[in-house]
Amino acid sequence: MRVLAIFDGKQPRLSLSQIAVVTGLDLSAVQRFTFTLSALGYLVKDPFTKTYSLSPKMLDFSYFYLASNELVNRAAPYLRQLSQETEETTNITVLEGTDIVFTLRMISRHVLAPQVITGSRLPAYCTAPGLAIMANLPPAEVQKILEHSNLIEHTPNTIADPDKIQRRLGSIRRQGYSHTEGEYYLGDISTAAAILDAHGYPIGAVNVAVSRARWRGAKDEKKMADLVIMAASAISGQF
Repeated sequence: MRVLAIFDGKQPRLSLSQIAVVTGLDLSAVQRFTFTLSALGYLVKDPFTKTYSLSPKMLDFSYFYLASNELVNRAAPYLRQLSQETEETTNITVLEGTDIVFTLRMISRHVLAPQVITGSRLPAYCTAPGLAIMANLPPAEVQKILEHSNLIEHTPNTIADPDKIQRRLGSIRRQGYSHTEGEYYLGDISTAAAILDAHGYPIGAVNVAVSRARWRGAKDEKKMADLVIMAASAISGQF
């Protein structure tokens, strides 16, 4: 898995020596692993450049995950309804480490960030879904996320100070939803609410993303907040 994990958008093709450098494995181990992964169909070797890349068979893992994931399957009809009601892009995300991961995404024709797809990751501390989830976590887990996050200002609007984030989480907890405006992508406005299991633990979040050009201020925030809270509550009721 260490070998497969290094292939991404920045380095889609790698030679044996490059794989060895990035993974820290010795060359003989890399040769064995790439041979096995190629034989299983997960890596493809270019006969001319001698570099390796991921094969379409890797998508099998995504399919198996989505097909077997209870949150995705139970949330789908509610997310579809939310998308129809708002005519905006809607998402289901889960927390993994310090990031949110998009597990279900319904894109509108007004989408601002088309590069975000199922499986994409964004930092939890500066995204509406991440903040909604964090606001419902035990304090020790929140502290751990903040300690391990790379708290940087992605835009001039990003709140990256740990104390300010903690105060923000308190406000989110009280009002029942989170709201961000251009904190990771400029021009992206997002409103989210946490999805809770039967014990009140956050297992994900639902959000609506709107472009700045279509945003009408406080009126839209109230509308989107009410809708995501209702959607999150309905999905939570499935658990």
